[in-house]
Amino acid sequence: MADENTHKITYREALKQAHWEALRDDDRIFLMGEDVGRYGGAFAVSKGLLKEFGPERVMDVPLSESGFVGAGIGSAMAGMKPIVEIMTVNFSLLAMDQIINNAATLLHMSGGQVNVPLVIRIGCGIGRQLAAQHSHSWEPFFAHVPGLIVLSVGTHEDARGMLAASLKSPDPVVMLEYTFMLNREGEIPADPFTVDISKAKVRREGRDISLITYGNGVYKCLEAAERLFELGIEVEVLDLRVLRPLDEESILSTVSKTHRAIVVEDAWKSVGIASEVLARISEKAFFELDAPLYRLCGAEVPIPYPKHLEDASVPQSEDIIVAIKKILGHDSV
Repeated sequence: MADENTHKITYREALKQAHWEALRDDDRIFLMGEDVGRYGGAFAVSKGLLKEFGPERVMDVPLSESGFVGAGIGSAMAGMKPIVEIMTVNFSLLAMDQIINNAATLLHMSGGQVNVPLVIRIGCGIGRQLAAQHSHSWEPFFAHVPGLIVLSVGTHEDARGMLAASLKSPDPVVMLEYTFMLNREGEIPADPFTVDISKAKVRREGRDISLITYGNGVYKCLEAAERLFELGIEVEVLDLRVLRPLDEESILSTVSKTHRAIVVEDAWKSVGIASEVLARISEKAFFELDAPLYRLCGAEVPIPYPKHLEDASVPQSEDIIVAIKKILGHDSV
């Protein structure tokens, strides 16, 4: 229940409040992207900001991801603090040359002389019946690239607090926001706040097994943990939330505590975040393990449109519960 120190808010409104506060507090900050101004954003995150801050701070752009991401990079190099919105993650492929070959490399290629303090926000994830054209969980693409900071905005707290922290970074930040969660309500602190964008966060304490996840997986893992608690199973839920650089210390800490781990992600299983996390556990905490490592990932198919097939293509709470029971040898499996 919300009290005087917290309030209930949708994920969408948390993102919007973060933008309003950023634009209010620093004249160098501006938002640019497709339909962010007059239309209010494809997902209504920027609704009302054009009227309040004007067209020089909330800028509609032509339909050219490579063009406007490049403009954002240039303005960041010139001392501005751009927030560039890419409507959906599949459109980000059109700007990969700018993101990978320019934003991520300029500090290195200039011998440390040129920073790119750019924030790129991208709508991401699976679960709104947008089929293979607009349903993707491509976090591993970005997490592979040195020079980027890659954030997964998997909770209302992070939706409200990550933007301010990202705008303080001297390096380019990619924020992956989840369209499936836009209308979901959650409680956050009533007063403005920022979050630590260098650390994973334990969302639930437990002692029997660790669920390591991010993005859409966070609330599914928390739901599974709550249901398992009724059976006497205490699950720890670690939200990675920083996908590059990974907070290896927190990963090894939770495994050393529970001695068992499952990684849950919506992205395809091959060459994903789960693969990297499990590799690091195997390399650095193998002798802490009391059971084999396990991962639950998206099915390796283009995301289907029908709701029942879409649900079947990514891990759900019930899948997580079944996997944990098997690992723990629970009688009710």
